[in-house]
Amino acid sequence: MRPARGFTYVGLVVLVAVIGLVAASTVKLGSLLGRRNAEQDLLEIGREFSDALGSYAAATPAGQKREPDKLEDLLRDPRFPGVKRHLRRIYVDPMTGKAEWGLQRTPDQKGILAVYSLSEARPIKVGNFEARFAAFEKKTKISEWKFAAIGTTLLPPAMGGGSNKNDPPPAPAPAQPQTADTDMVPRAPEEPAVDPQAVGRLGFPPPKIDEPASASASASASASASASASASASPSASASASSGAVPLKK
Repeated sequence: MRPARGFTYVGLVVLVAVIGLVAASTVKLGSLLGRRNAEQDLLEIGREFSDALGSYAAATPAGQKREPDKLEDLLRDPRFPGVKRHLRRIYVDPMTGKAEWGLQRTPDQKGILAVYSLSEARPIKVGNFEARFAAFEKKTKISEWKFAAIGTTLLPPAMGGGSNKNDPPPAPAPAQPQTADTDMVPRAPEEPAVDPQAVGRLGFPPPKIDEPASASASASASASASASASASASPSASASASSGAVPLKK
């Protein structure tokens, strides 16, 4: 009886593992089916947006823009005094569950060229699109499915195709190194001229003005020559005084 009990336990473990695998596969399959249905709903909503953008452009009066400024302009065209609709309502994005859409605008940022989902998920459908959506084949993200009016050519933002809602701002240009300008180098302020007489009248001693080296040398040489002349003249004067002296009478 013991071998039978062991076999029953092993069989029960295997049965539980099989049920778990089947349940996991069912959940995964259900998720894939849900994603596929959401993508199909997105294509249908995108078709509505594409037709609305085409209808807005076709009804453009003379001298008016062909692209709406915002999605609400498709609900009621502001270019006409009466009520003119190109779209019934702003749909909810089936991929995100929100009524928020990415907008690709014209290069001047004043008109909508295309509408797209903000989902960054990888699409399940990568082929067999209808003719108007042939550009969606082999795309790697749902957000690359951009719904525009038929006949509209969309360019990447880098080539002048407008900017996307979630695109980061362009990086600032690197700063250019500044070269030293000799005219901009600060110079030492010049000392003001001092008037010795004015300083003397104020009661301060006159400032000492340094003479040039050449003038000082000339003055020193003149002084030395004068001193030598005085020294040589002193013995002669003494001798003359001695020879010319008159004896005093007693």
